[in-house]
Amino acid sequence: MADAIVRSSPLEAAAQPLLDGLVAEYDGRYGAASRPGGARSEILRYPAEVYGPPLGDFLLVLRDRETVAGGAFMSHDDETVELKRIWTRTDLRRQGLAQRIVQALEDSAARLGYTRAYLTTGFRQPEATALYLSLGYRPLYDVGADPTLYRSLPFEKLIGARAGERATSSVFVPAASFEEATARVAAVKAEQERKVLDRLAGHRAKAA
Repeated sequence: MADAIVRSSPLEAAAQPLLDGLVAEYDGRYGAASRPGGARSEILRYPAEVYGPPLGDFLLVLRDRETVAGGAFMSHDDETVELKRIWTRTDLRRQGLAQRIVQALEDSAARLGYTRAYLTTGFRQPEATALYLSLGYRPLYDVGADPTLYRSLPFEKLIGARAGERATSSVFVPAASFEEATARVAAVKAEQERKVLDRLAGHRAKAA
């Protein structure tokens, strides 16, 4: 049976293999105590609404009705979406599933009018770093620096009406220490969360 890409939600049963797989992956690589509540608290930090059009999307790859890959995005502003929750089942990696889901997310975001994709990956995930570089994402960090001095590695790519253009956002300098990098990542995430929740509040107000 051919793979099918379907729209879903973090609240649906079909999404649970993705969520459980991400928790196991992140806690395994970084330790369950690396953040309050472990990886699950981070993965579920946003309301499911932020992953639904027009603010976002949540896509799964189904094979024989089983979830084998997936990903999502959410809106920062009228131009930028942040790709999140990119995952492939461990026994099915290196089959191009991650590339397919990233492309599907970019296409979905472009249809909603967004022109910039932003994402981050952890410093202990070299496979993800290689994937995003191979898909044309521009690193917003010094690739020659120790990745632990960033902790979270940011990337960007112009999509949709701006596909093929060169992105020009400033590149972050490395922090002086892992502790400083951790504090900086927390501050960046807090600002991004504010943007996402403000977008959600505005959408709810319009719909009321």
